[in-house]
Amino acid sequence: MMKLLYGTKNKAKLESMKRIVQSLDIEIIGLHELDCPIPFIDENGANPLENAVIKAKQLYEIFQIPVFSCDSGLFFKNLDDRLQPGTHIRRVNGKELTDEEMIRYYSNLASLHHDQLIGYYQNAICFIYDKEHIYKSMDASLSTEPFLLVSQPHFKKVAGFPLDCLSVDIHSKQYFYDLKDKTVDQSAIEIGFKNFFEKCLLQIKKEKTGIDK
Repeated sequence: MMKLLYGTKNKAKLESMKRIVQSLDIEIIGLHELDCPIPFIDENGANPLENAVIKAKQLYEIFQIPVFSCDSGLFFKNLDDRLQPGTHIRRVNGKELTDEEMIRYYSNLASLHHDQLIGYYQNAICFIYDKEHIYKSMDASLSTEPFLLVSQPHFKKVAGFPLDCLSVDIHSKQYFYDLKDKTVDQSAIEIGFKNFFEKCLLQIKKEKTGIDK
């Protein structure tokens, strides 16, 4: 079984990714499981993929083990460019927001736009097996379906995924938490991430088999 370091301190995201790849020959550990200081990495890329690559490369250089990093950008189809969260979903006016602060900020943003903001998450991933095997993607299959951001939070809140409580299905107008087997982070993107790892592992296996021969 291949052990991979997931470049995140977010335990909710770690558990979500473990669930996604549970059928694959992969064991995932998070940064908090390493018995050493967690380095600060300045993710100053222009989009989610650049940030994922920056983080994965720096973590690989530090720990010298297979590692992957993900990054997301939040975009609204009908919002002024200067207000687009982009890759700074948690950072507003230079401040890193807590889950509760995010809920308050985005709830107010939705209210100002009469609960008509249509958003989607653009996700990216970079997986480094070794210096010769670097895989990355920002494929459409990793993006969420469009959703409505609303001002009234759902009573259910999950640590690490604060905006899910403000997210409503466009078609049914129901909170994602009220739809059976469907949430913002549990959607087609899970299949996208799983397919990404399956392709990477297959490619690595093929090359190893070729070398062994």
